[in-house]
Amino acid sequence: MWTVAEANLIPILLAVLIGFATGWWIFSARFRAPADRSLESAPDRAGKSPPPAQAPRPTPIRDGVDTQEPGRPASQRTAAAPAHAELPSPGGAPEDLQTMKGVGPKLAAQLDAAGITRFDQLAGLDADQAARLDEKMGAFRGRLARDRLVEQAAYLARGDTDGYEARFGKL
Repeated sequence: MWTVAEANLIPILLAVLIGFATGWWIFSARFRAPADRSLESAPDRAGKSPPPAQAPRPTPIRDGVDTQEPGRPASQRTAAAPAHAELPSPGGAPEDLQTMKGVGPKLAAQLDAAGITRFDQLAGLDADQAARLDEKMGAFRGRLARDRLVEQAAYLARGDTDGYEARFGKL
């Protein structure tokens, strides 16, 4: 074995060097800043971003409807419609959705961005609403059904921890 390695030392070192260069090229692309980001919007060393150089654009509601009506002063703007009229509205303070199996910080943030902040909202979804919500989940598409999040939320919404633990495991 050593004689083969000694006889082919240069090709082996060349292959290792090419492997490192390729890995560096692939993984460094993940950490590069996007080309359209300017230095003005980069945060300083304290982690604070400088104020924007231009007037802010209207902030869209989560489903793409603008919250600000162009051409009208702020005092005359009408109240914005609910972001997701088809979803059940929250009935209280937000709950920790990460309590459910399969829900981590990123999926919880994605659900929050879709307007779901409580177990009873998630449990109250019918099949059509769940399908529409699943379409908005981006990288987490399919997780509602695969992790049975609506079923888990139903147990947690009604406070049935014993039933939840019997069905899905310890909380």
